[in-house]
Amino acid sequence: MKSIRTTLIATALMAGLTGLALAQNTTAPADNARAGRMEKMREHKVERHAQHLTELKSKLNLQAAQEPAWNTFAQSMQLSAHIARPERAAFEQMTTPERLDQMQAMKKQRDAHMQQRADTTKAFYATLSADQKQVFDQETARMMKGSGMHAMKHSNGHGHH
Repeated sequence: MKSIRTTLIATALMAGLTGLALAQNTTAPADNARAGRMEKMREHKVERHAQHLTELKSKLNLQAAQEPAWNTFAQSMQLSAHIARPERAAFEQMTTPERLDQMQAMKKQRDAHMQQRADTTKAFYATLSADQKQVFDQETARMMKGSGMHAMKHSNGHGHH
């Protein structure tokens, strides 16, 4: 009787350790798979964004004199790399005040990037004719529709553009 009990305990212990080992081994590939999916989504977003800019330029029917302003605008609208974030493990090691400081620093970077985009857009907009401004307003309103709070909810709060 004792040997059956010992065998059952040993089997249960081995099963538990095997499950633990499998869980540890599947974590890294799951993270890699997630990172791969995220990269694919980002590539798709970059392609879609470039397509929108190409369509906008075509619809604006720009004059040669407007090309330099367009190029500056289009360059500022390129989807840049995400704001540098600390690794999750490093972020978790920070104290609450350190995390808050880090979050504020990232917000300042996003705000500066947004200000630069706004300035460039306004400078380009000033070069447009009245008809072009109307097209620009309609097209950018359509494009921005998906970049507000609704889109942020669907991207886990990371609504970077």
